[in-house]
Amino acid sequence: MLPERLRYVAIEGPIGAGKTSLAHALAERLHARLVLEEPEANPFLPRFYRDPERYALATQLFFLTHRVNQLSALMQQNLFNGRVVADFILDKDQLFAELTLTAEELALYRDLYGHVKPRAPAPDLVIYLQAGPDTLMERVKRRGIGYETDLSLDYLRRLADAYSGFFHHYNAAPVLIVNSDHLNFVDARADLDLLLSQVAEMRGSRAFFNLGA
Repeated sequence: MLPERLRYVAIEGPIGAGKTSLAHALAERLHARLVLEEPEANPFLPRFYRDPERYALATQLFFLTHRVNQLSALMQQNLFNGRVVADFILDKDQLFAELTLTAEELALYRDLYGHVKPRAPAPDLVIYLQAGPDTLMERVKRRGIGYETDLSLDYLRRLADAYSGFFHHYNAAPVLIVNSDHLNFVDARADLDLLLSQVAEMRGSRAFFNLGA
């Protein structure tokens, strides 16, 4: 189990890293409230994957307002008094903006971000899942979501690099960096047990967990 002080745990990582699967498994194990970013709710996302330049801004603004509304609802309902597991942090929203938007669009996005960002508490812990581009691509193909078939290996590589750069500088919350290439939190109970033990043993604000093949 997790230490009692870890009431708000967020899981992050690029598409295919396994963050939503881990969030489900962790929330079930901890009897926690599960908060998901719900990419399927974004009507612009399939169009973005087909035509990124045209739909990047609309896709990004939808995600921003949706995530802000989710965090605001949690604060209004005082649900942070219970244990919460989420598969996103709002701060990473800017990572995608910088990756996909033009300079003019990014300036507009940043202005809006500054106006709508809620004063939500930082997570007590962020679990950042890493995986190699080939692993990400294999997992994306395996889950077979139609609009994700347009994703390229180059995009996944750039996304993984962007996440690495983001978390290199991230200091808003403690971070456990996990190489998920050889972990299966859904089908292998032992993998989830091992992760929980790594969390329980954390003593500083940053730790690394890498299970070899």
